[in-house]
Amino acid sequence: MSLSSFKAGVLTISDSCSQGAKSDDSGKLIVDLLKNNSVAECFYKIVSDDISEITSAITLWTDNCSVDFILTTGGTGLFPRDVTPEAVSPLLDREIPGISEAIRIKGLEETPNAMLSRGVSGIRNNCLIITLPGSPKAVGFAMKLILPALSHAIKKIKGDSTPCHLTTN
Repeated sequence: MSLSSFKAGVLTISDSCSQGAKSDDSGKLIVDLLKNNSVAECFYKIVSDDISEITSAITLWTDNCSVDFILTTGGTGLFPRDVTPEAVSPLLDREIPGISEAIRIKGLEETPNAMLSRGVSGIRNNCLIITLPGSPKAVGFAMKLILPALSHAIKKIKGDSTPCHLTTN
């Protein structure tokens, strides 16, 4: 699977990381994994758990920067400040629930707490958006799961009409 022709956005959503009180290990892990998979360009930003900040970053990347996919990390749990799904869902033109369901299922192999994730996935302006949990361990599991399908998904979103059984990542 090659991501060499795609532009990515990595958005960390965390009050403590945005204030510099905590290192952004999850966001950095995503960026490193994308670079290791030859992503063409990667935008990276940290915002607080604030709907308007999340919305602004995503709409900038999807509407003005021609980003092919965005991976967020953080804000998908049950804490009152976890508002990532509330920020992202209204932005989506189409949902892709299977991605987030697969991430939760994979996470259940490690912890029953994975069922508490409220992550969402979908498409906005031909850009794939996937919201990941905030912990580095959960991000690692999720990335291992989604990386093999990312290129195929983006090509389909962009209009590739090759039958799925004839395509390779």
